[in-house]
Amino acid sequence: MAALADKIASFFSGDDTSTDEGLRDLFISELKSVYYTEKRAVDALGEQAEASTTNEVGTAFLNHQEESRNQVERLEEIFRIIGIKTDGYASDAIDGLISDAKRVISATEPGSLTRDAGLIIAAQKIEHHEIAIYGSLLTLANVLDFSQSAELLAITLEEEKETDRKLTILAESFVNKRSKEEEDKHPGSHHASRHVPVSPDVTLGGPLGI
Repeated sequence: MAALADKIASFFSGDDTSTDEGLRDLFISELKSVYYTEKRAVDALGEQAEASTTNEVGTAFLNHQEESRNQVERLEEIFRIIGIKTDGYASDAIDGLISDAKRVISATEPGSLTRDAGLIIAAQKIEHHEIAIYGSLLTLANVLDFSQSAELLAITLEEEKETDRKLTILAESFVNKRSKEEEDKHPGSHHASRHVPVSPDVTLGGPLGI
Protein backbone atom coordinates (compact mmCIF):
# COMPACT_ATOMS: atom_id res chain seq x y z
CA MET A 1 0.00 0.00 0.00
CA ALA A 2 1.40 3.36 -1.02
CA ALA A 3 2.23 5.82 1.70
CA LEU A 4 -0.08 8.81 2.10
CA ALA A 5 2.72 11.19 1.10
CA ASP A 6 3.25 9.25 -2.15
CA LYS A 7 -0.48 9.37 -2.92
CA ILE A 8 -0.61 13.09 -2.31
CA ALA A 9 2.45 13.63 -4.51
CA SER A 10 0.91 11.57 -7.33
CA PHE A 11 -2.38 13.40 -6.99
CA PHE A 12 -0.91 16.87 -7.35
CA SER A 13 1.50 15.81 -10.09
CA GLY A 14 -1.39 14.49 -12.18
CA ASP A 15 -0.09 10.90 -12.18
CA ASP A 16 -2.85 9.44 -10.01
CA THR A 17 -5.25 8.30 -12.73
CA SER A 18 -7.54 6.37 -10.40
CA THR A 19 -8.10 9.38 -8.17
CA ASP A 20 -8.57 11.61 -11.20
CA GLU A 21 -11.30 9.32 -12.51
CA GLY A 22 -12.95 9.23 -9.10
CA LEU A 23 -12.94 13.02 -8.88
CA ARG A 24 -14.43 13.27 -12.35
CA ASP A 25 -17.29 10.99 -11.26
CA LEU A 26 -17.73 13.10 -8.13
CA PHE A 27 -17.77 16.28 -10.22
CA ILE A 28 -20.47 14.85 -12.48
CA SER A 29 -22.53 13.70 -9.51
CA GLU A 30 -22.38 17.12 -7.86
CA LEU A 31 -23.10 18.81 -11.19
CA LYS A 32 -26.28 16.78 -11.58
CA SER A 33 -27.25 17.58 -8.00
CA VAL A 34 -26.85 21.34 -8.43
CA TYR A 35 -28.73 21.18 -11.74
CA TYR A 36 -31.70 19.70 -9.90
CA THR A 37 -31.22 22.29 -7.14
CA GLU A 38 -31.30 25.24 -9.53
CA LYS A 39 -34.38 24.02 -11.38
CA ARG A 40 -36.22 23.53 -8.08
CA ALA A 41 -35.08 26.98 -6.94
CA VAL A 42 -36.47 28.63 -10.07
CA ASP A 43 -39.97 27.35 -9.28
CA ALA A 44 -39.66 28.14 -5.56
CA LEU A 45 -38.55 31.72 -6.16
CA GLY A 46 -41.73 32.41 -8.11
CA GLU A 47 -43.84 31.10 -5.24
CA GLN A 48 -41.88 33.13 -2.70
CA ALA A 49 -42.21 36.30 -4.76
CA GLU A 50 -45.97 35.81 -4.97
CA ALA A 51 -46.22 35.24 -1.21
CA SER A 52 -44.06 38.22 -0.21
CA THR A 53 -45.57 41.31 1.36
CA THR A 54 -43.53 44.13 -0.16
CA ASN A 55 -42.59 44.99 -3.71
CA GLU A 56 -38.95 45.22 -2.66
CA VAL A 57 -38.78 41.62 -1.45
CA GLY A 58 -40.92 40.28 -4.28
CA THR A 59 -38.77 42.02 -6.87
CA ALA A 60 -35.60 40.66 -5.28
CA PHE A 61 -36.95 37.12 -5.62
CA LEU A 62 -38.08 37.66 -9.23
CA ASN A 63 -34.70 39.12 -10.18
CA HIS A 64 -32.93 36.12 -8.72
CA GLN A 65 -35.38 33.78 -10.43
CA GLU A 66 -34.30 35.19 -13.80
CA GLU A 67 -30.66 34.94 -12.76
CA SER A 68 -31.24 31.32 -11.73
CA ARG A 69 -32.66 30.54 -15.17
CA ASN A 70 -29.40 31.80 -16.65
CA GLN A 71 -27.49 29.65 -14.18
CA VAL A 72 -29.44 26.60 -15.34
CA GLU A 73 -28.41 27.36 -18.92
CA ARG A 74 -24.80 27.74 -17.77
CA LEU A 75 -24.95 24.30 -16.16
CA GLU A 76 -26.37 22.85 -19.37
CA GLU A 77 -23.38 24.33 -21.20
CA ILE A 78 -21.04 22.56 -18.77
CA PHE A 79 -22.81 19.26 -19.47
CA ARG A 80 -22.14 19.84 -23.18
CA ILE A 81 -18.52 20.78 -22.58
CA ILE A 82 -17.72 17.60 -20.67
CA GLY A 83 -19.77 15.50 -23.05
CA ILE A 84 -22.44 13.97 -20.84
CA LYS A 85 -26.23 13.94 -20.92
CA THR A 86 -27.95 16.82 -19.19
CA ASP A 87 -29.59 15.26 -16.15
CA GLY A 88 -30.35 15.94 -12.51
CA TYR A 89 -29.99 13.98 -9.30
CA ALA A 90 -32.70 14.56 -6.71
CA SER A 91 -31.39 16.42 -3.67
CA ASP A 92 -32.99 16.00 -0.25
CA ALA A 93 -31.17 19.14 0.86
CA ILE A 94 -32.88 21.57 -1.52
CA ASP A 95 -36.21 19.76 -1.15
CA GLY A 96 -35.98 20.28 2.61
CA LEU A 97 -34.99 23.94 2.32
CA ILE A 98 -37.88 24.65 -0.03
CA SER A 99 -40.25 22.87 2.35
CA ASP A 100 -38.96 25.16 5.11
CA ALA A 101 -39.79 28.20 2.96
CA LYS A 102 -43.31 26.87 2.39
CA ARG A 103 -43.73 26.46 6.14
CA VAL A 104 -42.73 30.10 6.59
CA ILE A 105 -45.53 31.10 4.22
CA SER A 106 -48.14 28.96 5.96
CA ALA A 107 -47.04 30.02 9.46
CA THR A 108 -46.95 33.80 8.93
CA GLU A 109 -49.70 36.33 8.43
CA PRO A 110 -50.28 37.49 4.83
CA GLY A 111 -49.30 41.11 4.36
CA SER A 112 -46.95 41.16 7.34
CA LEU A 113 -43.29 42.13 7.44
CA THR A 114 -42.75 39.04 9.55
CA ARG A 115 -43.49 36.98 6.46
CA ASP A 116 -40.91 38.92 4.41
CA ALA A 117 -38.35 38.50 7.18
CA GLY A 118 -39.00 34.76 7.25
CA LEU A 119 -38.80 34.49 3.47
CA ILE A 120 -35.44 36.27 3.41
CA ILE A 121 -34.11 33.88 6.05
CA ALA A 122 -35.36 30.92 3.99
CA ALA A 123 -33.86 32.36 0.80
CA GLN A 124 -30.46 32.88 2.42
CA LYS A 125 -30.42 29.29 3.65
CA ILE A 126 -30.81 28.23 0.02
CA GLU A 127 -28.14 30.71 -1.11
CA HIS A 128 -25.63 29.40 1.42
CA HIS A 129 -26.35 25.85 0.29
CA GLU A 130 -25.75 26.81 -3.35
CA ILE A 131 -22.60 28.75 -2.51
CA ALA A 132 -21.19 25.64 -0.83
CA ILE A 133 -22.01 23.45 -3.85
CA TYR A 134 -20.61 25.85 -6.43
CA GLY A 135 -17.47 26.45 -4.38
CA SER A 136 -16.85 22.71 -4.22
CA LEU A 137 -17.56 22.24 -7.93
CA LEU A 138 -15.16 25.05 -8.80
CA THR A 139 -12.42 23.43 -6.74
CA LEU A 140 -12.99 20.08 -8.45
CA ALA A 141 -13.04 21.71 -11.89
CA ASN A 142 -9.69 23.39 -11.21
CA VAL A 143 -8.12 20.15 -9.93
CA LEU A 144 -9.40 18.28 -13.00
CA ASP A 145 -8.23 21.08 -15.31
CA PHE A 146 -11.77 21.65 -16.61
CA SER A 147 -10.89 25.24 -17.44
CA GLN A 148 -14.03 26.14 -19.41
CA SER A 149 -16.29 24.64 -16.76
CA ALA A 150 -14.34 26.42 -14.04
CA GLU A 151 -14.88 29.79 -15.73
CA LEU A 152 -18.63 29.24 -15.91
CA LEU A 153 -18.82 27.99 -12.33
CA ALA A 154 -16.85 30.98 -11.08
CA ILE A 155 -19.38 33.36 -12.67
CA THR A 156 -22.29 31.60 -10.99
CA LEU A 157 -20.51 31.43 -7.64
CA GLU A 158 -19.98 35.19 -7.64
CA GLU A 159 -23.62 35.74 -8.59
CA GLU A 160 -24.78 33.61 -5.66
CA LYS A 161 -22.53 35.51 -3.26
CA GLU A 162 -23.82 38.82 -4.59
CA THR A 163 -27.44 37.69 -4.18
CA ASP A 164 -26.70 36.69 -0.60
CA ARG A 165 -25.14 40.11 0.03
CA LYS A 166 -28.15 41.91 -1.50
CA LEU A 167 -30.54 39.95 0.70
CA THR A 168 -28.53 40.94 3.76
CA ILE A 169 -28.65 44.61 2.78
CA LEU A 170 -32.38 44.37 2.08
CA ALA A 171 -33.00 42.83 5.48
CA GLU A 172 -30.88 45.38 7.32
CA SER A 173 -32.02 48.52 5.51
CA PHE A 174 -35.66 47.71 4.98
CA VAL A 175 -37.22 44.71 6.67
CA ASN A 176 -35.67 45.28 10.10
CA LYS A 177 -36.77 48.90 10.12
CA ARG A 178 -40.29 48.11 9.01
CA SER A 179 -40.67 45.10 11.30
CA LYS A 180 -39.64 47.31 14.23
CA GLU A 181 -42.39 49.73 13.21
CA GLU A 182 -44.82 46.81 13.33
CA GLU A 183 -43.53 45.95 16.80
CA ASP A 184 -44.04 49.54 17.98
CA LYS A 185 -47.64 49.44 16.73
CA HIS A 186 -48.30 45.93 18.02
CA PRO A 187 -46.13 45.34 21.12
CA GLY A 188 -45.33 41.76 21.97
CA SER A 189 -45.08 40.39 18.44
CA HIS A 190 -41.30 40.85 18.40
CA HIS A 191 -38.50 41.54 20.84
CA ALA A 192 -37.48 45.03 19.75
CA SER A 193 -34.51 45.16 22.10
CA ARG A 194 -32.95 42.25 20.25
CA HIS A 195 -32.41 44.12 16.99
CA VAL A 196 -28.65 43.82 16.55
CA PRO A 197 -27.02 45.67 13.63
CA VAL A 198 -24.96 43.52 11.29
CA SER A 199 -22.51 44.80 8.70
CA PRO A 200 -23.86 44.39 5.14
CA ASP A 201 -20.54 42.73 4.26
CA VAL A 202 -21.16 39.92 6.73
CA THR A 203 -23.52 37.20 5.50
CA LEU A 204 -22.87 34.43 7.98
CA GLY A 205 -26.05 33.04 9.46
CA GLY A 206 -29.18 35.17 9.46
CA PRO A 207 -28.74 38.91 8.97
CA LEU A 208 -32.02 39.95 10.49
CA GLY A 209 -31.13 40.31 14.14
CA ILE A 210 -34.70 39.64 15.27
